[in-house]
Amino acid sequence: MPVSFIQIKCTTAYYIQNELLVRGKENIDLAFDPPPDLVLEVEYSRPKIDKLKLYAAMGISEFWRYNGTSLRIYILTNRQYSENQISPTFAPIQITEIPRFIAESKKIGQMSATRAFRNWVKLALND
Repeated sequence: MPVSFIQIKCTTAYYIQNELLVRGKENIDLAFDPPPDLVLEVEYSRPKIDKLKLYAAMGISEFWRYNGTSLRIYILTNRQYSENQISPTFAPIQITEIPRFIAESKKIGQMSATRAFRNWVKLALND
């Protein structure tokens, strides 16, 4: 069965580079539309299927996996993922710092942690 017809449940998918191609669409059909540019999975147990192979077959250029303590970034190159410390989409930002803000939100609250995260991103972009 072609990958485009398999229904998968991911935590969140984002269109970034291809956003203009899907803007305004209520339904996205992967048989005709491009795949998301980035998929974020929040996993607290081992998945039953190999998501790396599945997302690679779909052509999703970035796959982020968060397990509650660490964030792993996988970049698609030549139809295979390799783990990376930096996201090409968010290159100036140290993505691996994100779990620190998630942990901080449990102590100071989501709103305060979100403000701190935004300030951190602004500083990173200005460097």
